[in-house]
Amino acid sequence: METKPKGIIARFIETLIGIGLGESLLRTGTAFLSVTLLVVVVWLVRLFYAQGPNAQAAENPPVTVPTFAVAGGAAIPQDSIDTFSGVPRLAQVHTTIPSRARTEMIKYVVQKGDTVSGIAEMFGLKSKTIYAANYEILQDDPHSLRPGQELKILPMDGVYWEWLGGIPFGQWAAYFNVKPEDIINYPANNLDPAAVGDPQNANIKVGTFLIVPNGEYQYHTPGQMPLGITRDNPASAQVAGNGSCGPVSGGAIGTGIFVYPTDKHTLSGFDYSVEAHHLGLDFAASLGANIYTTDGGVVVYAGENSYGYGNMVMIDHGTGFQSLYAHLSAIFVGCGESVSQGQTIGSSGESGRATGPHLHFEIRTPSTVINPWDVLPAP
Repeated sequence: METKPKGIIARFIETLIGIGLGESLLRTGTAFLSVTLLVVVVWLVRLFYAQGPNAQAAENPPVTVPTFAVAGGAAIPQDSIDTFSGVPRLAQVHTTIPSRARTEMIKYVVQKGDTVSGIAEMFGLKSKTIYAANYEILQDDPHSLRPGQELKILPMDGVYWEWLGGIPFGQWAAYFNVKPEDIINYPANNLDPAAVGDPQNANIKVGTFLIVPNGEYQYHTPGQMPLGITRDNPASAQVAGNGSCGPVSGGAIGTGIFVYPTDKHTLSGFDYSVEAHHLGLDFAASLGANIYTTDGGVVVYAGENSYGYGNMVMIDHGTGFQSLYAHLSAIFVGCGESVSQGQTIGSSGESGRATGPHLHFEIRTPSTVINPWDVLPAP
């Protein structure tokens, strides 16, 4: 049989196989074919997606969807409204919570470094409002603020005060420069206007603490007792004598803090001694020197005493204490008079059983005469 001569390519491949390159040639050809097919596939896919939207647009023309206008100029599709009931609203990243004015009183515990003005600013109030709601703690003195104290914080500027009766309610309200209706109708006071009756003579239980909205507060000097502070029971001197005033109702009460009754804080005679039955202190004081009240209160004795005290004054402080000032040369106060801490009530002398001018000073409770050194500050 006659054999056809081989072509150039066949002879070239046989030559490569003959020299041992046939396997490499096969792998190279396979790789080349794979790459070629991959390129073709990628080209076809890109061509398909490039024509897709146009074809879909031709087959499905756009449909106009009605929209529903909402506040703020935005709009939402009409078909989405059917998925919920009520007023439609757009989603917002931030939720705005409406601020509401506080209507109730809250408590704040004083922290280290606090000041009255700083606390007031924290709650958007005036410093006076902090004092006016916490008189029994601060007594109008910024230095009285201490960590751990629990302060009352009013919902607005004004006064927080106890109604103790004794005067018409309208007069009490006028002291704070407000109308009685302002207090009665303030929601946080929880008063029923129908039960209260006439605002000028309001039927409000004695001892009720009330918020006086926008009430004007007057600062008080040390020992001066503000309006409405009074004792629960009539006061009588614990020492009998011609100068006794008898039961005294009303009047100021003290702070419970005592100061020296004389300018000199040294003794000129006897110290307090139970053994010697000398239940007071004999403070040094020259003739005619001023004698001061150790705390605020009301005068329950002013006059002569026949038990050795001479001219004497006694003050009931309304806190369970009475103070006694003896051997005076002059008395400047009278029965039932309210006095403030540090007020001059007389002059030093040597009336009664005294060997020279000085002040005999006592502090009494209903059951005993205590040692004044236990309550007076250090000399």
